Amino acid sequence: MRRADLDHAFAWSVREGWNIGTLDHDCFYRTDPNGFFLAEYDGEPIGSISAVAYDTTFGFIGIFILRPEFRDKGYGVRLFHAALDYLGSRNIGLDGVIAQQENYQRSGFKTAYRNVRYQGVGAGEIPEGCVPLRSLPFEQVLAYDSRHFPVPRRKFLEGWLVLPGATALGVVKDGNLTGYAMIRPCVQGQLIAPLFADDPATAELLFRALSAQQPEQTIFLDVPEVNGAGIALAERNRMTPVFETARMYTGTAPDLPLDHIYGVTSYELG
Repeated sequence: MRRADLDHAFAWSVREGWNIGTLDHDCFYRTDPNGFFLAEYDGEPIGSISAVAYDTTFGFIGIFILRPEFRDKGYGVRLFHAALDYLGSRNIGLDGVIAQQENYQRSGFKTAYRNVRYQGVGAGEIPEGCVPLRSLPFEQVLAYDSRHFPVPRRKFLEGWLVLPGATALGVVKDGNLTGYAMIRPCVQGQLIAPLFADDPATAELLFRALSAQQPEQTIFLDVPEVNGAGIALAERNRMTPVFETARMYTGTAPDLPLDHIYGVTSYELG
């Protein structure tokens, strides 16, 4: 794809009801400009997929969509295999919707755990204890983020943390970053993504700080089901499950501190 072609994929996503970030386009594309593919029929765009190579060892597939009239004709399979070919021998991750998980398994993907999207309403007063993430050295943020993602993602974070309309906060104790979270506008409401924290109290502090900035507005949080404290945080704040995916990998699931991941970053790029 060229950058402008990504607008087709986002428009199709919105029509399908995907609650994608309204200003994610540029950040996604800059992460790996060669990792976005468009399917055409008689010169007309009919489908899309992203296959972002973060480094030589790890990649992530997302934004896989075909226009309805071109489904079940084999075009999706060809598009999916183009993404697999691009990522080659890397360990590849994706978030599979329920209807497609068996198809992904046939392509060699194995389920690691479920991610559950919770929906709620912003409320409360802004607590003390959080600092703007932009006030911290970028290298400090990158180092902390890299503990919670399979590989360092410098290019992605450089765009992600400065998205227009987004708010990113961190918690610092004794000079060390012990948690950070961001909230950004989506097609519907605001999505807290990611939410990483060393302990439940820090996660609660970050959640409440971001929730309070969206009073009476719809908010979402995508919690790995294996993080019991994350599920409890969502339920304690009167959020309800509305959607789920399966995090799947072609290789061994990365050794991540899932008990510190209270909200994943993105269903599209991991």
